[in-house]
Amino acid sequence: MTGEPLRLLIADDHAVVRAGLRALLDGEPDLEVIAEVGSGEEAVRLAARLMPDVVLMDLRFAGPDKGIDGVEAVRRLALKAPGVAAVMLTSYAGRTDVVRALEAGARGYVLKAGPPEELFQAVRTAAAGSVGLAAEIVGELVGQVVRPDQDLSHREIEVVRLLAEGRSNRAIAEALFLSEATVKTHLVRIYRKLKADNRAAAVSEAVRRGLLELA
Repeated sequence: MTGEPLRLLIADDHAVVRAGLRALLDGEPDLEVIAEVGSGEEAVRLAARLMPDVVLMDLRFAGPDKGIDGVEAVRRLALKAPGVAAVMLTSYAGRTDVVRALEAGARGYVLKAGPPEELFQAVRTAAAGSVGLAAEIVGELVGQVVRPDQDLSHREIEVVRLLAEGRSNRAIAEALFLSEATVKTHLVRIYRKLKADNRAAAVSEAVRRGLLELA
Protein backbone atom coordinates (compact mmCIF):
# COMPACT_ATOMS: atom_id res chain seq x y z
CA MET A 1 0.00 0.00 0.00
CA THR A 2 1.46 3.35 -1.02
CA GLY A 3 0.35 6.86 -0.21
CA GLU A 4 -1.40 8.28 2.86
CA PRO A 5 -3.78 6.07 4.86
CA LEU A 6 -7.52 6.60 4.58
CA ARG A 7 -8.73 8.96 7.30
CA LEU A 8 -11.76 7.69 9.24
CA LEU A 9 -14.26 9.15 11.69
CA ILE A 10 -16.30 6.82 13.93
CA ALA A 11 -19.83 7.79 15.06
CA ASP A 12 -21.35 5.47 17.68
CA ASP A 13 -23.06 6.18 20.99
CA HIS A 14 -21.19 3.43 22.86
CA ALA A 15 -17.65 4.32 23.97
CA VAL A 16 -16.63 0.67 24.22
CA VAL A 17 -17.73 0.05 20.62
CA ARG A 18 -15.79 3.10 19.44
CA ALA A 19 -12.68 1.93 21.26
CA GLY A 20 -12.93 -1.52 19.76
CA LEU A 21 -13.43 -0.16 16.26
CA ARG A 22 -10.51 2.23 16.64
CA ALA A 23 -8.18 -0.58 17.71
CA LEU A 24 -9.40 -2.79 14.86
CA LEU A 25 -9.13 -0.15 12.14
CA ASP A 26 -5.85 1.34 13.30
CA GLY A 27 -4.38 -2.13 13.01
CA GLU A 28 -4.65 -1.86 9.23
CA PRO A 29 -1.68 0.00 7.66
CA ASP A 30 -3.86 1.85 5.15
CA LEU A 31 -6.52 2.99 7.65
CA GLU A 32 -6.31 5.68 10.35
CA VAL A 33 -9.03 6.80 12.79
CA ILE A 34 -8.71 10.56 13.24
CA ALA A 35 -11.73 11.17 15.49
CA GLU A 36 -14.73 9.56 17.19
CA VAL A 37 -18.06 11.01 18.29
CA GLY A 38 -21.19 9.79 20.06
CA SER A 39 -24.02 11.39 18.07
CA GLY A 40 -25.19 11.96 14.51
CA GLU A 41 -25.17 15.73 14.85
CA GLU A 42 -21.61 15.75 16.10
CA ALA A 43 -20.58 13.40 13.30
CA VAL A 44 -21.89 15.81 10.66
CA ARG A 45 -20.34 18.84 12.34
CA LEU A 46 -16.91 17.29 12.82
CA ALA A 47 -16.84 15.60 9.40
CA ALA A 48 -17.56 18.93 7.72
CA ARG A 49 -14.57 20.41 9.56
CA LEU A 50 -12.06 17.55 9.35
CA MET A 51 -13.16 16.14 5.96
CA PRO A 52 -12.24 12.49 6.61
CA ASP A 53 -12.31 10.04 3.72
CA VAL A 54 -14.98 7.88 5.38
CA VAL A 55 -17.41 8.21 8.30
CA LEU A 56 -18.47 4.97 9.99
CA MET A 57 -22.03 5.80 11.08
CA ASP A 58 -24.16 3.89 13.55
CA LEU A 59 -27.76 3.45 12.39
CA ARG A 60 -29.51 4.17 15.67
CA PHE A 61 -28.23 6.31 18.52
CA ALA A 62 -29.60 5.50 21.98
CA GLY A 63 -30.33 7.60 25.05
CA PRO A 64 -32.79 10.40 25.93
CA ASP A 65 -30.80 12.95 23.93
CA LYS A 66 -30.05 10.69 20.98
CA GLY A 67 -30.99 13.36 18.40
CA ILE A 68 -31.07 12.40 14.73
CA ASP A 69 -30.56 8.81 13.61
CA GLY A 70 -27.75 7.61 11.38
CA VAL A 71 -29.77 7.84 8.18
CA GLU A 72 -30.62 11.49 8.76
CA ALA A 73 -26.99 12.15 9.69
CA VAL A 74 -25.86 10.60 6.39
CA ARG A 75 -28.40 12.73 4.51
CA ARG A 76 -27.08 15.91 6.16
CA LEU A 77 -23.49 14.82 5.62
CA ALA A 78 -24.15 14.48 1.89
CA LEU A 79 -25.25 18.12 1.84
CA LYS A 80 -22.55 19.61 4.08
CA ALA A 81 -19.57 17.46 3.07
CA PRO A 82 -20.41 15.70 -0.22
CA GLY A 83 -16.82 14.53 -0.62
CA VAL A 84 -17.00 12.41 2.53
CA ALA A 85 -18.21 8.81 2.12
CA ALA A 86 -20.48 7.28 4.76
CA VAL A 87 -20.59 3.60 5.70
CA MET A 88 -23.37 2.37 7.99
CA LEU A 89 -22.09 0.04 10.71
CA THR A 90 -25.02 -1.46 12.61
CA SER A 91 -26.67 -4.50 14.13
CA TYR A 92 -29.76 -4.13 11.93
CA ALA A 93 -29.93 -5.94 8.60
CA GLY A 94 -33.57 -5.31 7.64
CA ARG A 95 -34.13 -4.39 4.01
CA THR A 96 -36.01 -1.22 4.90
CA ASP A 97 -33.09 0.09 6.97
CA VAL A 98 -30.61 -0.80 4.23
CA VAL A 99 -32.64 0.89 1.50
CA ARG A 100 -33.20 4.00 3.63
CA ALA A 101 -29.48 4.30 4.26
CA LEU A 102 -28.52 3.87 0.61
CA GLU A 103 -31.19 6.34 -0.51
CA ALA A 104 -29.78 8.87 1.96
CA GLY A 105 -26.37 8.55 0.32
CA ALA A 106 -24.53 5.86 2.27
CA ARG A 107 -21.84 4.08 0.24
CA GLY A 108 -21.67 1.02 2.44
CA TYR A 109 -23.61 -1.06 4.93
CA VAL A 110 -21.86 -3.48 7.27
CA LEU A 111 -23.02 -5.50 10.28
CA LYS A 112 -21.20 -5.13 13.60
CA ALA A 113 -21.31 -8.89 14.06
CA GLY A 114 -19.71 -9.52 10.67
CA PRO A 115 -16.08 -10.41 10.00
CA PRO A 116 -13.57 -7.53 10.20
CA GLU A 117 -12.57 -8.15 6.57
CA GLU A 118 -16.05 -7.04 5.42
CA LEU A 119 -15.66 -3.80 7.35
CA PHE A 120 -12.22 -3.11 5.91
CA GLN A 121 -13.41 -3.86 2.38
CA ALA A 122 -16.51 -1.67 2.73
CA VAL A 123 -14.40 1.26 3.93
CA ARG A 124 -11.91 0.94 1.09
CA THR A 125 -14.67 0.49 -1.49
CA ALA A 126 -16.60 3.53 -0.24
CA ALA A 127 -13.46 5.67 -0.25
CA ALA A 128 -12.87 4.64 -3.86
CA GLY A 129 -16.31 5.93 -4.83
CA SER A 130 -18.20 2.65 -5.07
CA VAL A 131 -20.70 0.95 -2.75
CA GLY A 132 -19.51 -1.75 -0.37
CA LEU A 133 -22.09 -4.11 1.15
CA ALA A 134 -21.70 -7.07 3.47
CA ALA A 135 -22.69 -10.40 1.95
CA GLU A 136 -25.74 -10.70 4.23
CA ILE A 137 -26.93 -7.25 3.13
CA VAL A 138 -26.74 -8.21 -0.53
CA GLY A 139 -29.12 -11.07 0.23
CA GLU A 140 -31.55 -8.69 1.92
CA LEU A 141 -31.63 -6.53 -1.19
CA VAL A 142 -32.41 -9.30 -3.65
CA GLY A 143 -36.15 -8.70 -3.44
CA GLN A 144 -35.64 -4.99 -4.04
CA VAL A 145 -33.52 -5.70 -7.09
CA VAL A 146 -36.00 -8.04 -8.76
CA ARG A 147 -38.96 -5.69 -8.12
CA PRO A 148 -37.48 -2.20 -8.54
CA ASP A 149 -40.64 -0.63 -9.97
CA GLN A 150 -43.20 -2.11 -7.58
CA ASP A 151 -42.13 -1.33 -4.02
CA LEU A 152 -42.31 2.15 -2.56
CA SER A 153 -39.24 3.30 -0.68
CA HIS A 154 -39.46 4.33 2.96
CA ARG A 155 -39.39 8.00 1.94
CA GLU A 156 -42.09 7.51 -0.69
CA ILE A 157 -44.36 5.88 1.90
CA GLU A 158 -43.79 8.90 4.15
CA VAL A 159 -44.86 11.17 1.28
CA VAL A 160 -48.00 9.09 0.61
CA ARG A 161 -48.88 9.18 4.31
CA LEU A 162 -48.75 12.98 4.24
CA LEU A 163 -50.74 13.00 1.01
CA ALA A 164 -53.43 11.07 2.85
CA GLU A 165 -53.52 13.87 5.42
CA GLY A 166 -54.31 16.31 2.62
CA ARG A 167 -51.03 18.21 2.85
CA SER A 168 -49.74 20.35 0.01
CA ASN A 169 -46.37 19.85 -1.64
CA ARG A 170 -44.98 22.71 0.42
CA ALA A 171 -46.31 21.23 3.67
CA ILE A 172 -44.86 17.83 2.80
CA ALA A 173 -41.50 19.42 2.01
CA GLU A 174 -41.47 21.22 5.37
CA ALA A 175 -42.48 18.09 7.30
CA LEU A 176 -39.76 15.95 5.71
CA PHE A 177 -37.09 18.67 5.45
CA LEU A 178 -37.03 18.40 1.66
CA SER A 179 -37.27 20.90 -1.18
CA GLU A 180 -40.56 21.17 -3.08
CA ALA A 181 -38.72 20.01 -6.20
CA THR A 182 -37.67 16.81 -4.41
CA VAL A 183 -41.25 16.23 -3.27
CA LYS A 184 -42.45 16.58 -6.86
CA THR A 185 -39.84 14.04 -7.97
CA HIS A 186 -41.07 11.61 -5.31
CA LEU A 187 -44.66 12.13 -6.47
CA VAL A 188 -43.75 11.31 -10.06
CA ARG A 189 -42.16 8.05 -8.94
CA ILE A 190 -45.06 7.25 -6.62
CA TYR A 191 -47.62 7.78 -9.39
CA ARG A 192 -45.61 5.55 -11.71
CA LYS A 193 -45.15 2.75 -9.20
CA LEU A 194 -48.79 2.83 -8.07
CA LYS A 195 -50.11 3.41 -11.60
CA ALA A 196 -52.03 6.42 -10.31
CA ASP A 197 -52.96 9.64 -12.09
CA ASN A 198 -53.49 11.89 -9.07
CA ARG A 199 -53.02 12.24 -5.31
CA ALA A 200 -56.31 10.60 -4.33
CA ALA A 201 -55.70 7.63 -6.59
CA ALA A 202 -52.19 7.19 -5.19
CA VAL A 203 -53.47 7.14 -1.62
CA SER A 204 -56.27 4.72 -2.54
CA GLU A 205 -53.86 2.31 -4.25
CA ALA A 206 -51.38 2.50 -1.38
CA VAL A 207 -54.17 1.51 1.03
CA ARG A 208 -55.27 -1.31 -1.27
CA ARG A 209 -51.74 -2.72 -1.37
CA GLY A 210 -51.44 -2.55 2.40
CA LEU A 211 -48.71 0.10 2.28
CA LEU A 212 -50.80 2.60 4.21
CA GLU A 213 -53.48 2.34 6.88
CA LEU A 214 -56.04 5.12 7.26
CA ALA A 215 -57.39 5.85 10.73
